[in-house]
Amino acid sequence: MKGHEVGKGEYIEVEPEELEAVAIGSTHTIDIDEFVPRKEIDELYLNNPYYITPDGEVGQQAFAVIREAIRKEGMVALGRIVFTSREHVIALEPRGNGLLGITLRYPYEIRKEEQYFADIEDEKIPKDMLELATHIVETKSGHFRPEKFEDNYEEALKDLLKKKQKGEKIEAPKEREPAKVINLMDALRRSVSTERAAGGRQKPSRSSAQRRTTKRAGRSSARQKKAG
Repeated sequence: MKGHEVGKGEYIEVEPEELEAVAIGSTHTIDIDEFVPRKEIDELYLNNPYYITPDGEVGQQAFAVIREAIRKEGMVALGRIVFTSREHVIALEPRGNGLLGITLRYPYEIRKEEQYFADIEDEKIPKDMLELATHIVETKSGHFRPEKFEDNYEEALKDLLKKKQKGEKIEAPKEREPAKVINLMDALRRSVSTERAAGGRQKPSRSSAQRRTTKRAGRSSARQKKAG
């Protein structure tokens, strides 16, 4: 049974066959309403991504024209599409030879950040603490490489299945001990000290560093000539 609350403790019951009366017919056609700058779309509204392709040879030229026009202008197309018996707002942006369509949430589906952030105090951050934290960020900076992501739950699930297959007893994990309160400043200092100590052990002498640099440059130069 489903229902909608219309007052405190008061609901309107809705039967499954009644819901079918508001179901919108499914379609694979996207109706474009307007074009907006990509940067204006708040990430909070982004929902699920889909690859969009032209429907047969007839629509290929129109598909390509829209794709290249929004690519040139740095815009995304906002449209509407119906699937799963519901109409969705979708943002289309160029991706290679195709389009990436991202369904957008409706405003009522977005929770107000004030409900969660209002109680966070406006902390005054000491300058030395900020400098230490900034140093750590700089030394641990990298690039976004999703291929390095590991699904630990997936691996744990595989291990569990292997144990069950072998007839081993499955035991619930022990509860973790509550985290200890630490001094953030001390933790930052320890992190920086560890980083500097590791760097000091690996630092070569000046003369050997110069020799290595020369050799690397020579090999790089050779590769470039060969490629040309």
